[in-house]
Amino acid sequence: MALLEASTWEGKLFTGRWSGGSAGVGEVREPATSAVLGCVGLAAPGDVTAAVERATRAQRDWAATPPAQRAAVLRRAAALLTEHAGEITEWIVRESGSVRIKAGIEIEGAAGECTESAALTSAPYGELLPDGARLSVQRRVPAGVVGVISPFNFPLLLSMRSVAPALALGNAVVVKPDARTAVCGGVVIARVFEEAGLPEGVLQVLPGGADSGAALVDDPRVPIISFTGSTRAGRSVGARAGELLKRAHLELGGNSALIVCEDADLDAAASCGAFGSFLHQGQICMATGRHLVHHSLYDRYVEKLAEKAEALPVGDPFTEDVVLGPIIDDGQLAHVTDLVDRSVVAGARLVAGGKASGPFFRPTVLADCHPGIPAYVEEVFGPVASVRPFDTADEAAEMAADSEYGLSLGIITSDTAAGLALADRVPTGLVHINDQTVNDDPAVPFGGVGASGIGRVGGARANVEAFTETQWITVRSEAAHHPF
Repeated sequence: MALLEASTWEGKLFTGRWSGGSAGVGEVREPATSAVLGCVGLAAPGDVTAAVERATRAQRDWAATPPAQRAAVLRRAAALLTEHAGEITEWIVRESGSVRIKAGIEIEGAAGECTESAALTSAPYGELLPDGARLSVQRRVPAGVVGVISPFNFPLLLSMRSVAPALALGNAVVVKPDARTAVCGGVVIARVFEEAGLPEGVLQVLPGGADSGAALVDDPRVPIISFTGSTRAGRSVGARAGELLKRAHLELGGNSALIVCEDADLDAAASCGAFGSFLHQGQICMATGRHLVHHSLYDRYVEKLAEKAEALPVGDPFTEDVVLGPIIDDGQLAHVTDLVDRSVVAGARLVAGGKASGPFFRPTVLADCHPGIPAYVEEVFGPVASVRPFDTADEAAEMAADSEYGLSLGIITSDTAAGLALADRVPTGLVHINDQTVNDDPAVPFGGVGASGIGRVGGARANVEAFTETQWITVRSEAAHHPF
């Protein structure tokens, strides 16, 4: 059985069950060819309001559902993702421009999120507090309705990272995926949970634009917003959530550094650097943007990285065996091109790539970078590696820390103790010794510092903190008597 028969979703959006969107119909386009793959209904702000109302009603019964039944739904969802991996892979490849290895990573990760979340349903969720006069308990209770706003780059995984634990913990969820990847970021998840037996109304999926996202943030019945996207948009979401006194978990941009120490294995370092910068065309928040290389290895590292960049095949990942696919759309392609062009004018040495051909951008290496180079300072969200030399560990730490972002850090060294000591000096949410910056796992808390966001999602403890409220309960054996 096909999970995504076009007749079941084209021109519709999932709000409890299938219904049309008030904002019309949006085309699902293939970035590599501009071909129209299908259509989805687009949500207007009024649709969001109605969806939240349905979710609010459905959440009460879902929260009261026995934990074992909630866990069964999550495990079934994981099994369905695996069972339909071939079909979902095709959609991820075509809709988001992913190569197949990246699509496989995304599906495996999404299934892992469901499996890990199933265990949350039976995890301890309270503790007994010392109190001689009464029974005093602290417990975690569902927040109610969780709003999830997810991006285009890893649409399935980055939606599921919040959807699965929020559902497991007894919440209802309203998801607004990026309209460019509404199928992988929304329809797939809706169909998976429908087939897995999730009760009607508990999950609402509404593709739409910024106005729909704003309506979700503004709705007073949505106490928690989980947003993944650009720092610019995240600042607006966080500011509005603060005004409304609601929690916002913000997973934002990055410009992560890879430090290649003097004692590093040069071939391994270049492999890490290429994977970290060029996977999914660099359209990853954790992508390795800045390559900081000890001066004794610098020239050879630049040469090896450029050789790898020149050798990587670029093209349509659906019809060709390639390593890099298309940039998501013309606007992002223009942004990447502009950053590279301005960086060369500012003094960066273009060693490899630097050119677009249709929707594709060649993997690019910029050497001799410094803080005046736009592609070195800014988040590119494209396949661009900016390389800069350093002389001492102090200098490397200072360079790595010199960024508004603080998402991920990679350090390549033969001395792991020295690597850990170096990492202690760089503000960042994630650290990987002897690996590149793009790493993820359903069982670990994920998030950054600074302009890379606030809050953590992932892993049992962080997910419970993210998607529940703390409640204090006391019980006396008989009614208390007070002075008046």
